[in-house]
Amino acid sequence: MVRFEPLRQLMVRFSGYPLWEVALEFLIIGTLVWIVWRFVKGTRAAGALKGILVLVLLMIALRLVTPSQSFERIAFLYDNILTLAAFGLVIVFQPELRRALIRLGETTFFRATPSDVADVIDAIVKACTFLSKNNFGAIIAIERHTGLRETIETGRRLNADVSAALIQSIFWPNNPLHDMGIVIKGQKILAAGVQFPLADAIETNDPTLGTRHRAAVGLSRVSDAIVVVVSEETGMISLADRGRLLRGLTKDDLIEDLRQRLSSVDPDAHDDQPQEPGMENAA
Repeated sequence: MVRFEPLRQLMVRFSGYPLWEVALEFLIIGTLVWIVWRFVKGTRAAGALKGILVLVLLMIALRLVTPSQSFERIAFLYDNILTLAAFGLVIVFQPELRRALIRLGETTFFRATPSDVADVIDAIVKACTFLSKNNFGAIIAIERHTGLRETIETGRRLNADVSAALIQSIFWPNNPLHDMGIVIKGQKILAAGVQFPLADAIETNDPTLGTRHRAAVGLSRVSDAIVVVVSEETGMISLADRGRLLRGLTKDDLIEDLRQRLSSVDPDAHDDQPQEPGMENAA
């Protein structure tokens, strides 16, 4: 019995609380764990989170079944496990924490009238339709709440009015800027020739994705930008939002998706939208 004294003390401590209170606390904790897991699911941090949870559970279980006067080093680690875990979370989940803080600080989208949004959507859809028919590759990021200043600095600043003709000319083959992406904010093309952060194959759950699609997913993971991609290989149109890639979009699909996402007051309204199946494997 001495060996399991810590476990017995824990059970006695639990018996001193009302059952409904214990159940409610476990429900709240479980909900928080589910929210965190949903946020990091599909990223490299998901595997690290599993490892940290397993380590914490093993330390707790080991501490509960060992005498309090023995294994002083394990006791020290157990007493400081939360501090160690907190440091580990900050180090391992730095990108995810940054993304979460960015979302908390997001403000109202676009600051433009519905007609302005419609004009921008019309220009993007016309350009993508033209590029798709001619198998010209393109990647277009539309800034929403999160500023893309750091990303824009990797390209050439334009600050030009959005138009289908300009987008088409940027992605015309042999144009010096056609290999990278463009960033649109409001009714302006802020920059072209912009390099977007690439998502790892593990994060996309599809190791066959080409560079453009990985870049689209990568940017949509670290910001709330919407990224439209046209494949140079197949002409297929795709859209990345919140780390999810929708592929095989028709002209009407693209119009509807952009209209809903750019007009929505809730930036997470489409987070649970399932990923559409697609045949494309290359950029």
